[in-house]
Amino acid sequence: MLAALGFATIAVLLLVTMTKRASVLVALILLPVLAALIGGFAGDLGELILGGLSKVAPTGIMIAFAVLYFSLMVDAGLFDPLIRGLLRVARGDPLRITVATAVLTLCVALDGDGASTFLITVSALLPVYQRLGMNPLVLSGVVCLGAGVMNMVPWGGPTVRAMAALKLDSSEVFTPVLPAMGVGVAWVLVASYLLGRRERNRLAALSPQGPDAGKGERDDRKTTAATTVTTTTEPEPSRHATPATADGEHQAVRAPGDGPGAVRVPPLPRTWLNVFNLLLTVTLVVCLIQEVMPLPVLFVLGFAVAALVNHPSWEQQQALLDKHAKNVVLVTTMIFAAGVLTGILSGTRMLDEMAEALVSVVPDSFGSHMPVAVAVSGMPLSLVFTPDAYYFGVLPVLAETAQGFGTDPAEVARAAILGQMTTGFPLSPLTASTFILVGMSGVSLGEHQRFIFRWAFATTLVMTAAALLTGAFPL
Repeated sequence: MLAALGFATIAVLLLVTMTKRASVLVALILLPVLAALIGGFAGDLGELILGGLSKVAPTGIMIAFAVLYFSLMVDAGLFDPLIRGLLRVARGDPLRITVATAVLTLCVALDGDGASTFLITVSALLPVYQRLGMNPLVLSGVVCLGAGVMNMVPWGGPTVRAMAALKLDSSEVFTPVLPAMGVGVAWVLVASYLLGRRERNRLAALSPQGPDAGKGERDDRKTTAATTVTTTTEPEPSRHATPATADGEHQAVRAPGDGPGAVRVPPLPRTWLNVFNLLLTVTLVVCLIQEVMPLPVLFVLGFAVAALVNHPSWEQQQALLDKHAKNVVLVTTMIFAAGVLTGILSGTRMLDEMAEALVSVVPDSFGSHMPVAVAVSGMPLSLVFTPDAYYFGVLPVLAETAQGFGTDPAEVARAAILGQMTTGFPLSPLTASTFILVGMSGVSLGEHQRFIFRWAFATTLVMTAAALLTGAFPL
């Protein structure tokens, strides 16, 4: 009963979000509540929801201040040199931009943390996509592919869980699939090339002049437009912007809080601020990787320092918060809504019953082929099971079943990390970081899933084939 109710809840959730019958926020909250009422958990509903919200609260806090921090840095022009460099190297070519997106994601994702990967890459690259008129689904999709493969690293969540659940070490789980992971990285670059070529053709069809039109004009500009994480914005008063007049001359403006008759003066040079912002961001990223403090604490402190230095007056700080409040609300509400879903599914033991039901349908004769079945099914099952539910609930039972047919449990673990919450996690509604990716990219979850699912599943299939060829597990 509970297993069927859980599977039905996930199926309806995916259906209504992908067909846009309801917003993701509403579906994430009301569907699990309805399931809990049907399952007879009305009396425990408040406790279940509160438990789920408590688990995602640190993530929600981190994302709120991370969005504010990176929005401030985008406004301050921290990423302008990167944007100009990418535009210069890419020469306005969407194909090159798409491949560069994959390369940057693969590098940033080495820390094994999806949330920080999405925050950094999307903040840096979204302005480039907006400036060239590229589809933001290409950005979210390519970042999804790169982060998914790199989530296989030994310090990433899925591999750590697999090793802990089966009491294995990285030499038994990760090292044998390292060649397959390398093939996966190569596939991501190929996929980004194909997606970039398609986007280039789309833009060329829209503009007879092609994607390189206006390149010279763009490269000759002395400044780039500051952009937020979702939309291109006008110059911000708190930055003491000097908008250009029709004849190209710059006109000084008053800062917020200046009274009538205040003398208009040109802004001070921002070189020292740019240096400070760069050093602060590098320090923050290093602290994130080294886990000097919990991630929410680092972003809270980082934003407070950045806001004080870049926007010293109360008026400027208030204007900053007003400007980016929409972005913060859109992303954080999704994360807390996901907490309602996972809290109810976990607290009612629906996930446990779903795991047992899944294992029970595996025929005994299939035991010797368990690794291949686990590898191929892992990515789609990321949409159904949380990483804890799969790796601590499903995987041990599958490994024990396979061992009865002479298959090493380590081979099942290797197969699992080729897709379950690796290539699949940036599409799953059960992980908070997915909503960071889609929220900051400005796309809906359903659009994102429809756009990139087959490419992510192909990544798993390619790595599975490579694992078979390299002997990581048998057919």
